Amino acid sequence: MTEVLPTVLLVEDDDSIQGIVDNALREGGFEATSAKSGEEAVTLLKSRLVAYCALVTDINLLGSLTGWEVARAARETDPNLPVVYISGAAAHDWPAQGVPNSIILQKPFALAQLTTAVSQLLNERSAADLGKA
Repeated sequence: MTEVLPTVLLVEDDDSIQGIVDNALREGGFEATSAKSGEEAVTLLKSRLVAYCALVTDINLLGSLTGWEVARAARETDPNLPVVYISGAAAHDWPAQGVPNSIILQKPFALAQLTTAVSQLLNERSAADLGKA
C-alpha cells in the first residue's frame, strides 16, 4: 500500500530553484505540485482537485499576480492554509503584504528551514483545529 503524502503547492518561476525546493519538500515528507505563475497557482487552488496542506510561494512571479496575491486567494479557499513565502528581494514588504500566521524565508535559505517552516505552520494549524473540537 502506498502512503499518501501531504501535498504542498509550490509557486516558483525559476526552474532551478523550483527543482531544489521540490526535492527539499519531498525529502521532508511532502508531495509537491508546482506552478510557475500566480494565475496557474490560483487556478489549481480554486479547482479543489487536490487538498493542499500548505502553500510555498515566491513573491515575484511570472504573470500579473504576485505571491502576496496568490496567498490571499489561497486563504479565500482555505482560511487556515499554512503559507511560506520565499523571496530574494521582497521580504521587507512581508509585514504589510503577507497574510497572518505566515512565515517568510529570505533567499538564499537552508533547505531544512523550508521543511521546518511548513511543519511548524502545519503543527500550529493542527493545534488550532484541536482547540476548536
